[in-house]
Amino acid sequence: MLVIPAIDLLEGQAVRLVEGDRAQATVYSSQPWSLATEFVRAGATRVHVVDLDGAFAGKPVQLDLMRRLLAAARSAGEVELQVGGGIRDAAAVHALIEAGVDKIVVGTLAVRQPELVAELCRAHPNQIIVAIDARDGMVSIEGWRETSSVPAAELALQAANWGAAGLLFTDVSRDGLQVGSAVESTAALQAQVDRAHPDQTIDVIASGGVGSLEHLDALAAAGVRAVICGRALYERSFTLKEAIARC
Repeated sequence: MLVIPAIDLLEGQAVRLVEGDRAQATVYSSQPWSLATEFVRAGATRVHVVDLDGAFAGKPVQLDLMRRLLAAARSAGEVELQVGGGIRDAAAVHALIEAGVDKIVVGTLAVRQPELVAELCRAHPNQIIVAIDARDGMVSIEGWRETSSVPAAELALQAANWGAAGLLFTDVSRDGLQVGSAVESTAALQAQVDRAHPDQTIDVIASGGVGSLEHLDALAAAGVRAVICGRALYERSFTLKEAIARC
């Protein structure tokens, strides 16, 4: 199982939120580029970065910081940068690709303009990841402030049909709480996608709630192939090296 450390950016700092609430932000570093370097040196082959300011503003606002973070990460070794937050049009996608970002995560855009995201998936194979942020089985959008009428499973199958490079599944109610991931729903989503596309490999990336190595064990045992870890790493519940060795 691929372990992907996360760096969430808010006002130039690395933070973690609770259930996506900006008022519940804990600052962990004023030098997020240093965190990226540490993660790569610990063995990360992909780092997940979220522009929280962009998610709330509806457009990327920390592109310069992304470039600095990317340069720092790649100075430490080979790594993919996976970026999301506020990517609401094709121009934002292209700006990040031009900045050297490997994988772009779109969420609200996939609900608001599915035809555009399908086109982006075709134009940029293996680079567009569709975020499925779910609350009670329905997709949350606009920085998790709005619940859509789209079921998570429906968006997952649509994105797979578009040729998405992967699906990032977050149970919003668990995010930042370290209570364990939504193992059953994540595994069920992966199984649905695998059945619908047996000749393709489309990973469902688990996100939200990981707080212990045992939580990673549960995901791996259920057949989940990738996971994002955030607060647990910052709170020293386990190290990235320990997580990678476990998975």
